[in-house]
Amino acid sequence: MSGRVVRVVVADDQTVVREGIVTLLGLLPGLEVVGAAGDGEEAVRLVAETAPDVVLMDLRMPRCDGAEATRRIRKGHPGTQVVVLTTFGDDDSLFPALQAGARGYLTKDASSDEILRAIEDVVAGQAGLSPQVQRRLLERLSQQGASFGTAASVDPGGGGRTGSAADSGGSTGRKAHQFGGSGTTGAADPADSASADADRVRADASADAERVRADASAVAEPGAGAQPQSDAADLPDGLTAREAEVLGLVADGLSNTEIAARLYVSRATVKTHINNLFAKTGVRDRAQAVRYAYLHGINPARGSGGE
Repeated sequence: MSGRVVRVVVADDQTVVREGIVTLLGLLPGLEVVGAAGDGEEAVRLVAETAPDVVLMDLRMPRCDGAEATRRIRKGHPGTQVVVLTTFGDDDSLFPALQAGARGYLTKDASSDEILRAIEDVVAGQAGLSPQVQRRLLERLSQQGASFGTAASVDPGGGGRTGSAADSGGSTGRKAHQFGGSGTTGAADPADSASADADRVRADASADAERVRADASAVAEPGAGAQPQSDAADLPDGLTAREAEVLGLVADGLSNTEIAARLYVSRATVKTHINNLFAKTGVRDRAQAVRYAYLHGINPARGSGGE
């Protein structure tokens, strides 16, 4: 962690668990526990008093739950990141916590190395998500993509926009995951702006879903397609075959160390590829990279170049 000491607050309503986490963090290099809270209200107060870098936040707590505490901390103290550490990995726990502003999410069966890595990731501006959570996000995005595609296909008013979104090429994925950009034709009535935004999202996602399905068909049918997937001309945003391969492994939930072992390269080389592909695709962290990989049909088998 470059010699920097990261200041941490622990929030958990169970005394034994809270004290155990504090003891564990005290054994990890580069961390200092500056406070321990028994509920969300106390966590918000300790953040205001101690200005920690990271809060390890339980979700099910009295007075103020972890999601609400996370929302208040991120609103009032944007310099403090939140990593959820909870027993619950279900969708009803995961997605509200991420929507509240948590940048990390681990379940309590995580190892000390996984906890340390998540803290390091969020301090570095990345997402500290366990591989299981990354896979669940990917599954959720797949379900949303399918529902968007269905909605766009039956929406009589969405046809013109779908065409323009499909013609936008590599930039479409970036527009879809940022939920922004203007892909419609003509000026929208201000009173209908919310409806128009929803139509744009459906149209962009529908076009991306069609492209993903086409890529998946090419993978499933060995004879399909005139060019191999490793051809850099097939890759979006100027990605090289190796960068696409690294991106696919990130989307599969592998850490930098695991990617380096898989590709027989150094961790420094993996970091260089990740920095390059982040710059080219416009994603800011691994969670956005997972979504980008899904939208563009990039999997670990796509691309196998040299370093």
